[in-house]
Amino acid sequence: MDADYLPFDATPSIPAFSPPPGAVDAHCHVFGPAARFPYAPNRKYTPCDAPKEKLFALREHLGLSRNVIVQASCHGTNNDALTDALHAAGDRARGVAVVQSGVSDEELKRLDGAGVRAVRFNFVRRLVDVAPEAELLGIAERVAKLGWHVVVYLEGADLPGREPFLKRLPSIVVIDHMGRPDISKGAGHEDFQRFIDLLEENKNFWTKVSCPERLSLQGPGTGEVPDYADVLPFARTLVERFPDRVLWGTDWPHPNMKSHMPDDGALVDIIPLVATDAPGQKALLVDNPMRLYWADHPEKQGTN
Repeated sequence: MDADYLPFDATPSIPAFSPPPGAVDAHCHVFGPAARFPYAPNRKYTPCDAPKEKLFALREHLGLSRNVIVQASCHGTNNDALTDALHAAGDRARGVAVVQSGVSDEELKRLDGAGVRAVRFNFVRRLVDVAPEAELLGIAERVAKLGWHVVVYLEGADLPGREPFLKRLPSIVVIDHMGRPDISKGAGHEDFQRFIDLLEENKNFWTKVSCPERLSLQGPGTGEVPDYADVLPFARTLVERFPDRVLWGTDWPHPNMKSHMPDDGALVDIIPLVATDAPGQKALLVDNPMRLYWADHPEKQGTN
């Protein structure tokens, strides 16, 4: 792995919060092992191995039931590590793949059969070489026929420039990590309000209230101050405003964290600070991901 890469916490705490039965970690990854699933030659970083066995052990440790495994940029468009994990998990996992515009129909059917239900578009240039929007739109139109949706990763500052493209996508659009807002501006700032307006005006847009450790300026809490307290108002606002269009995930194994490596048990304990009652927790952790990833006929269309 890279010299400055931080490995995941191998001994996370047991969370005090007990997730509801059937809870889903809707954003996590598998890396390697490199000896079996080599990392992409054009990758922007080299992580430590984080194989499926470690992910599934963490799932049990945290009291969760299922995973949505997202293809990581370090594996490029080779989804073999992802599909291997999906086959091993059976019905307890679904996947989000990364493909290129020339992907064959046969490959898409193979991915679908393995449990892939979405494709991810990554616009974070420090992580990937961003494909042209026309190519991505073509991919989105093809996978929509399979009932897949699109997962989007971008920085908050880039959202305005990408909005016209996002509104052209023919399926549900799930925006990772609350659109990566600038936490220093506060949840009442016009930039975050623009993100709220985007979800309000586009009923096919969802978001993940994930990665407080990646967004926070405060970091882990001490004493009476909750972990990542500066991020909580953003996540709580989205859960309250869009209870049927929010997802949650650990982001394990937390690639490219530079400041610290979070305790996954502590991340679970943030959930009741974001979804503050049992119905909201069940929607966030069970009902929403099950409807999106496990339904026999997943939602395909929304109204822009």
